Amino acid sequence: MTHDHDLVLRPTQAQITAALNPPPGRNGGDLVVETLAGLGATTVFGLPGQHALGIFDALRRSSLRYIGLRVENNAGFAADAYGRITGEAAPLLLSTGPGALTSLAALQEAAAASAPVLAISSQIPTAGLGGGRHGYLHELPDQAASFRGVVKSVHTVRTQSQIPSAVAAAWQSALTAPHGPVWVEIPQDVLLAETTLPVVTAMDATPHDVVPRPELTAVAADLLSNASRPAIIAGGGVVRADASGKLRALAEKLDAPVVTTFGGKGAFPWEHPLSLQSWLEDRHTTDLLEDADVLLVVGSGLGELSSNYHTFKPRGRVIQIEADPGKLESNHPALGIHADARLALQALLETVTDRTDESAPGRVRELLAKVADRIGSQELTLEQDVLASVRRALPADSPSFWDMTILAYWAWSAFDPRGTNTMHSAQGAGGLGYGFPAALGAAAADPTRPVLAVSGDGGALYSIAELATAKQYDLNVTWLIVDDGGYGILREYMTDAFGQPTATELTRPDYVALAESFGVPGIRTTPQSLEADLTKALTTPGPSVVVLPAVLRMFAPTHLDVRTDAPGRGAHSPG
Repeated sequence: MTHDHDLVLRPTQAQITAALNPPPGRNGGDLVVETLAGLGATTVFGLPGQHALGIFDALRRSSLRYIGLRVENNAGFAADAYGRITGEAAPLLLSTGPGALTSLAALQEAAAASAPVLAISSQIPTAGLGGGRHGYLHELPDQAASFRGVVKSVHTVRTQSQIPSAVAAAWQSALTAPHGPVWVEIPQDVLLAETTLPVVTAMDATPHDVVPRPELTAVAADLLSNASRPAIIAGGGVVRADASGKLRALAEKLDAPVVTTFGGKGAFPWEHPLSLQSWLEDRHTTDLLEDADVLLVVGSGLGELSSNYHTFKPRGRVIQIEADPGKLESNHPALGIHADARLALQALLETVTDRTDESAPGRVRELLAKVADRIGSQELTLEQDVLASVRRALPADSPSFWDMTILAYWAWSAFDPRGTNTMHSAQGAGGLGYGFPAALGAAAADPTRPVLAVSGDGGALYSIAELATAKQYDLNVTWLIVDDGGYGILREYMTDAFGQPTATELTRPDYVALAESFGVPGIRTTPQSLEADLTKALTTPGPSVVVLPAVLRMFAPTHLDVRTDAPGRGAHSPG
C-alpha cells in the first residue's frame, strides 16, 4: 500500500538543470531569504548588524520587502503586529548579542499574545560555539539560552545545508496552534561563506492541527446542552484561530452570554444581545460568571486580568478549550480540551443540542446597566468622552494598537473594536513601547486602511525613534499621544498607596515639534477637538501625530473589595 507521505515528487529536467547549475555569487544568507520566500513570506522586519550582514546582503537579490526599524525591540513589535493582522509568520532579522537580546521584551509579548514571529539571528563564528570564552564580538556563552524561556522553539544552525530545514521547522512551529515566536540562530561564517547549494525553490512547512479528542467534546456538548445557566469566556485564542463566527453560532444555539477577555477583543460582536462585552474588571461580571452552572472558556488561560485578579471563583462546571497545554486547568479545575479553538468549536457546533433561554438577553442588559451605573457614579466624564471620540474618529475596519497607558486600560473594558481582529494591545506581557511600532507593522501588512496607535507620553519615549521609520516608508499610521507628564497609572497607584508619587514625573519634549522635525505632521489637540483632529489625521495618507495634553484617571477597581492584597491594574508596567 502506498501512503501519501511515501510519495516523492520527481523533479523535472529543467529543475535538475537549475539545481546542478546554481547562480554564482550566493552565500548562506541567500539560503535564508530563498527559504523565507519559498515558505510564502513577502515582508521582513529587522536591523542589520555586523554578524548578520550576509542575510542583509542577500536581501538585495531577493523579492522580499524589508522594513527596517531603529530599535530591535520595536522591530519585534512590528513583526508581532504583522503576524497578528495577517496570520502569517513574520520574519524578524537580527544580529548577535546586544541586537538579539534587545528583542526579548517584544518576543515575550508575542509569546503571551500568540503572535507568530520568526526571529532569525546571527551568531558568533562556528569556531566559538560551545560555551568557551573566545572573545568574539557580541559573544555569549549560550545565546539560545536567553530565548528558551520566551519563545516556542529554538533552532541552531551549524552548516549551510541545515538552513532551509531549520527555517522551515521554525516556520511550522510558529504557525502551529498556539501561534507564537520562534528563534533561529546562524553563525556569521555560515552566512558569509559562498554556497554552491541549489536555489531553494519550495518548502513544505504546513502547521500541525491541534485536534480535540472527540470523547471530550462529546462530554462538553452534553454539559452545555443540559445547562440551566451556561456562559462563555472568549479569549485571544478565538481571534488567533479566526473562530469568531463559530463562537457566535455556538452562543446563539445555547443562548449563552459571552464575555471577551482583553486579549480576545472582537471575538464576539459588542452589541449582540448576548454580549457581556469586556467588563472583566467588574464584580458584577464576575458574579454572573461565577453563577453559571456550566462555563465554557475558549482560548484563555483565565490569568490575572481575565479572572479579575484571581478573585473569580467559579461554582459550576468549567470546560476549558486551550491550544497551549500549559494553560489547561492551570488556574481552575476543568474539563480540559487541548485543541485549536476553531476545531473544538466546530466539534461542539456539530454535537450540542439547541437550547432556548429567553431570560439570557435580559440578564445581559441588567449586567451592563449595573456596570454603567457603577462607572457613571465615579465622575469620569472626561475619560469616557475621550474614548468615545477615538471610537467615532476611527474607521470601523481600521486596526488600533494600544500601549500600556490609562486610556488603553479603559479601552480593554469599554472600547468597541467593531471587528474581529482590529484591537490589539501589550496586555499579554505588559511592556511599554508597543503601540506605535506595532501599528507600523500593521500598516505594512495592509496599507489600504489607516492604523491608529495610542500611547502615553511615557510609552511614547520608548519608540519615538520610529517616527523616522514611519516617514521613510510612508506608513499610514496616526499616533495619538496622551501627554500627562509622567507615568500616569503609577502616579495614581503610588498616590493611593503612599500619599504621594515617586519617580513618576517626566521631562518630556514638545511632541508636535519633534514629529515635525522628522517630517511627520503633528497637531496639539483638546478633548473637545480630539474627534475632528483625529478624523482628519486618519483620513490623510501617511504618518501623523496627534498630541492630547490630559490627565486621565482610572475607574475604581472591584477586586480590592474582595482581596485587599491584590495588585492594581497593570502594576508591573508604567502607563
